[in-house]
Amino acid sequence: MAGGPWAHTPPISSAETPTNVTLAAPNAPRARVGPHPKPADLGRPARKSGSPKSRRVVGSRAETFPNSHPQAHRHAPMVGETRRFASDLRVRRAANRQSRSCKVCRLRKVKCDRVKPCHACCAHGYPSKCVYEDVPDEDARPISQAEEIRNLRAEIRELRGRIDASHDGSRSRNLQQLEQLEGLFDSIRSAPLDLVEELVRELRTAHGGLNKDLVPVGPWEGREAYESYEQPSRPSSTLPVRKRLLLNSANEVFNTFEDDNDDDREFEREMSIGSGSDSSGGASVTSMQRPVLDVFVERFVDAFSPEVDMKSGRAGALRAAAGIRMFSPLISDAFEAVSVAFFGRSVQNKQIEASGFRLYPRVLRGLQDALVDPEKSKAESTLVTVILLLAFESVERTTDSGVSAHVRGAVRLIEHRGPENHMYGVEHLMFTELRPYWIGGALAARQPSFLAQEEWKTIPWAAGTTTKDILHHLLDLAAHIPGLLAQSDSFKAAQARSVLGAHEIAVKQTSLWNGIGELTIKFYQWYEDWVKVYPDGPPQEVKQTGADDFPIFQRRDLRTGATYTPTRYTYPNLLLAQTMCLYYSFRLILSSVDTRPQDRVTPLEQYELGCGIARTLEFYITTAPGNMINRLAFPTRVAWEAFPDGGPERKFMVELLHLVERRHALGLWGSAMPELSTQQDSPMNSAASP
Repeated sequence: MAGGPWAHTPPISSAETPTNVTLAAPNAPRARVGPHPKPADLGRPARKSGSPKSRRVVGSRAETFPNSHPQAHRHAPMVGETRRFASDLRVRRAANRQSRSCKVCRLRKVKCDRVKPCHACCAHGYPSKCVYEDVPDEDARPISQAEEIRNLRAEIRELRGRIDASHDGSRSRNLQQLEQLEGLFDSIRSAPLDLVEELVRELRTAHGGLNKDLVPVGPWEGREAYESYEQPSRPSSTLPVRKRLLLNSANEVFNTFEDDNDDDREFEREMSIGSGSDSSGGASVTSMQRPVLDVFVERFVDAFSPEVDMKSGRAGALRAAAGIRMFSPLISDAFEAVSVAFFGRSVQNKQIEASGFRLYPRVLRGLQDALVDPEKSKAESTLVTVILLLAFESVERTTDSGVSAHVRGAVRLIEHRGPENHMYGVEHLMFTELRPYWIGGALAARQPSFLAQEEWKTIPWAAGTTTKDILHHLLDLAAHIPGLLAQSDSFKAAQARSVLGAHEIAVKQTSLWNGIGELTIKFYQWYEDWVKVYPDGPPQEVKQTGADDFPIFQRRDLRTGATYTPTRYTYPNLLLAQTMCLYYSFRLILSSVDTRPQDRVTPLEQYELGCGIARTLEFYITTAPGNMINRLAFPTRVAWEAFPDGGPERKFMVELLHLVERRHALGLWGSAMPELSTQQDSPMNSAASP
């Protein structure tokens, strides 16, 4: 043997070559060192205290030398080289073992099932952080959770197919026998007595001499098929379907009986809710069949997270969250509560809707427990649940402050998690897609927002999960408005208390005006840089037609007081429509504290900004799929506050809000959304005040 750890060993002649001598593994316990070991010690490491566990021969490292004399021997390897080889082997093995586990499991030193995301990461609430190192060996790469689910579903379908294939034949035979039995019964009932006696006698004496006293008339086939009878039919367990059988053709097989109407009846039976008490007659969510709940979740996801292209704006956050709900009981319960309540409201079934309500308190308790836990409070399951409950409030509006409370809670939770926890996966989508809601919550609270900090404008996008578009560049500017609102409120309060001197008043007033002026210029520049050169073209104006019972917006000429019907805006895509509505809203809110003596936004300009929102609503509401119209809830409330009471503009807004509530089952819109107000006495501002 040339080379290797035994290269120093002198060669062995053919006469001295040992027969079937196995060399111990290099990482076995240290062998006895000496130039001439005893024959009994050849190929065997020295034992400690005679323990048989000391001897260890490892797979490919054990070598056998055939055709050798059993008394021959060779020198043991040097101790230093043995140690070095064993150390290298251990390092190599450890590296191979670790490369198969995800980084989080290796850091936590827990067992990893090598599925992406793995069970351990899902159990801790961080499935999006389950990351594996790239390995060249294809067999060592983790299987994705989606692929694992597809494999399991395929296996389930195969097993069900086998079961159905084995049952269909017997069921079909049973029903055929039942049909023949009913024919035989009719024959016995109407045939002459002598023919009946002959028929019964033949039935009893056939089939191996059955005892006629023990075999009743009936569970046998009809006379015309009697000769081909092979086995007695099953007991009368098939008789309850007799009435159903007689309503169908005699040639139908078993599977054809379960038509679409039967599926509907089965669905109604599963979802039927009694008129009795909740404890006895009412069906709870937990008693529903899992496929039914999955259907409810799918309908909810299709409504609140429809599949749209990039030009319509990203809307996949809740859909991605639904894909990981099986890993978190908290997310699963939240999806079920929201989905069942939404379905019940959609079909106007108060009892189904109440089933979702019954699960709602349990979800709230689970969320409260997670929020007080230092680790679970930063888990993505907690963030997803808060946002799902926000969706629940948009549907049900359980209290006047429900939406504002959940928005406020979500914003605080996002700040607690930090920007680095919103770079990947569902967490990133929840932050970026719903960022207009978080900015809107800060505007309604009229308090400086952490979202204006530079790290919150950069870190969540640092990993390249998504890129900023026209909307997010606008939101970067809007994040500074809450600070100016708070500065204005503080200045007014100080003036009212007369606690400031003339110099302090001048300094604070100048600082506020400078901030408003600088931000207004930035909004103008954003419009020039993004809207006027938009790749798909700027907004267009078309005539209002009132199609599909949509209310027609009418406005006033502020110079003459006359009322007329303006054109409405159309857009190349939904993303630009949403962005422009938010642009008008942000300009309106900022102008509410603009008291500059020069270059201020005039009341006429404010009215035009409100009309810009109203003229966009028809395009967005009639074009947006599902409940994406919730993205315009905040601009709609801002426009409501921009119009005077009793005018044609408010009348249009009232009709619009009722239309949306009726068509989309959104209780939030039917209330005129006072909790989304940005005025100084708004519910969110009052709740945020000390």
